Amino acid sequence: MCGRFSLVTSREKLQQQLPFLEIDEAPKPSFNIAPTQQTPVISNDDPTHLHMMTWGLVPFWDKTGKPTGKLINARSETVASKPAFKRAFQRRRCLVPADSFYEWKRVDGKKVPYRIFLRNGDLLLFAGIWDEWTDGENRLRSFSILTTNPNKEISVVHDRMPVVLLDNDAQWKWLMEDDPGRLQDFLHSPPDGIFDMYPVSTEVNYPGNNSPRLHEPWLPPATLF
Repeated sequence: MCGRFSLVTSREKLQQQLPFLEIDEAPKPSFNIAPTQQTPVISNDDPTHLHMMTWGLVPFWDKTGKPTGKLINARSETVASKPAFKRAFQRRRCLVPADSFYEWKRVDGKKVPYRIFLRNGDLLLFAGIWDEWTDGENRLRSFSILTTNPNKEISVVHDRMPVVLLDNDAQWKWLMEDDPGRLQDFLHSPPDGIFDMYPVSTEVNYPGNNSPRLHEPWLPPATLF
């Protein structure tokens, strides 16, 4: 799964990596994006701009329209058939930019968070789906991140990972392709050997924490013996 990520980047880097975007300024740095929080995404209804959406899909048919963070991920194997995701998969797709994501590995009986990022320094573009809930007066746009089986290095930490689209052609087609069958071609594990990772502080466990410290490598406390 993908339960936490970060987006810390510059306008220039976004523009270089996503040339089809029109960007006035970089998004506000966020070192700890958690479910129910808002973050910039690129949606297929306006693919040249960033739009703030809430993480955790609220389907259009939901009775309350309140984000609960329950549908933060959608399994790529079932996204085309699950009632909460099927319509969004067909009609409403998005890219979710990130510079890294976090996953927890059990070490000596404890869960240690790891920061995971592309080795070449590029931004990650997660495949996502979005939906819009409205009661006629209020409107909520929200999204889920698609997940798939892990590649070799991620499998050491977890048995799922976000779907990462690595090039502009795949990113654009994910947004604009109309054939659901062809969309499945993008929902696979990335190549091995493209990620780096290191342990970080358990401060990332708490959504209220959001500082550059969360990106710093964590070192176990020194002992006297």
